[in-house]
Amino acid sequence: MKLILNDIVKSFDKKEVLRGASFAFEKGEIYGLLGRNGSGKTTLFNCINEDLRIDGGSILLEENGVKREVCPDDIGYVLSTPVVPEFLTGREFLKFFLDINVKNIPDIKPIDEYFDFIMIGSEDRDRLLKDYSHGMKNKMQMLVNFIANPGILLLDEPLTSFDVVVADEMKTLLRQIKKDHIIIFSTHIMELALDLCDEIVILSGGVLEKMEKDGLSNEAFKDRIIQALRRDESD
Repeated sequence: MKLILNDIVKSFDKKEVLRGASFAFEKGEIYGLLGRNGSGKTTLFNCINEDLRIDGGSILLEENGVKREVCPDDIGYVLSTPVVPEFLTGREFLKFFLDINVKNIPDIKPIDEYFDFIMIGSEDRDRLLKDYSHGMKNKMQMLVNFIANPGILLLDEPLTSFDVVVADEMKTLLRQIKKDHIIIFSTHIMELALDLCDEIVILSGGVLEKMEKDGLSNEAFKDRIIQALRRDESD
């Protein structure tokens, strides 16, 4: 399975954010999408998720050699600011999600197993989501996307709200599921991308570029990434 972006163009008024961005993302890899603040990472995700209409180009999914348009069920999108129904408890939220998706989720497990999976303790499972920390809300947002099990996971700065221990737990979970998914992990933190991701892709100057390590040391590779990111300074 491949997610194929062909010459994606997106502008806001006179500002062209994406200028012919092209790339093929493949199943089984975690891609680190690196870019400076304001480089267009979230815009690219919103285009893939069809929250924004592209001005040019195409976004296709290829399976077994056959290309088709991406549909909503193909994509799970974890926002940097989690959106959850704060008037529900964690347990009520999961029950509601499972009930409305019962036909699409094979082998539904007991709710407490899902809480165990993302390591939310029993004392928090019946609390209102409005009383959850930002990191716990983000965990719940990630959980429902894991349950829905879409082929493509777009993760927009999902680990920045977690403490060190929880972030490590989430990285372990992502590594466990990557073989069955295309995972694109957006961040502006280079060390996080290098630690988690199999491939590094730069969004700079409105285009996408895969960064090849070519036997470089970690420090030399970081320098190459920084030089690529600096292209935005001249735009």
